[in-house]
Amino acid sequence: METRTLGKSGLKVSALGFGCMGMSWAYWPDGAKEFYNESGFNRAGQDGHRDGESSPCRRGNKLKHLLMRLRFRRRRLGQLAIAGTVGAVLESMAKKALAQSKPQIASMQASASDPDGYVDVKLRLNGKDHTLKIEPRVTLLDLLRERLDLTGTKKGCDHGQCGACTVLVNGRRINSCLTFAIMHSGAEITTIEGLAQGETLHPMQAAFVEHDAFQCGYCTPGQICSAVGLVNEGHAKSDADIRELMSGNICRCGAYPNIVSAVRDVLEGKKDAAV
Repeated sequence: METRTLGKSGLKVSALGFGCMGMSWAYWPDGAKEFYNESGFNRAGQDGHRDGESSPCRRGNKLKHLLMRLRFRRRRLGQLAIAGTVGAVLESMAKKALAQSKPQIASMQASASDPDGYVDVKLRLNGKDHTLKIEPRVTLLDLLRERLDLTGTKKGCDHGQCGACTVLVNGRRINSCLTFAIMHSGAEITTIEGLAQGETLHPMQAAFVEHDAFQCGYCTPGQICSAVGLVNEGHAKSDADIRELMSGNICRCGAYPNIVSAVRDVLEGKKDAAV
């Protein structure tokens, strides 16, 4: 084996003719091989090089492998800790959600008249009493159209933005798509079908016809009910007030000027317009 002398110290080292841990040459002082063998680093020559000599590359590879295993183990422990924390948070959130939903479930079960969750509701609609068994989630709009076949009240946006579903509850205009039917048990509900008295039109209906305050007619039931509610409220004193107080009812045909004229005519005879 080739040996070299380093500087003035006279220290003799052997040059190994292969790269070690990224180095092209590695120099080891004489006696280092005996130290590795005697200290147990080279166990019974298993990692030896050239007649049992200790291989620094193999020893370095073992150290790198050990460090890599430790790093992976630490990463694994970190992943397990994160997973445990996330699991605890999710479990806590689930418990809170369950605790919050229990009072609502208990309230719903207490109000239900049978195991299926249906409830009895009594409504006075257009002067007639109705007793129905419905689900608590049914809106007043769906009850009118689907159960009582009163389709004059229209479903437009179903978000309370267009006003096509407007009806009168105790003389006050509301969007029937945004309220549950069970909330109005015992209330006096008036739809477009209940405004006329037999063959005699309500003054607001007659005014809409006279002023041609509609075109396609889809929004007209909601417009008329809203206008009747506006008259009952007694806040409109001018055309500007009418436009502002009717702004919740959208007419996509653009018949707004004629609608304002019809409402203004009825306001002049407010006594006749009240329901």
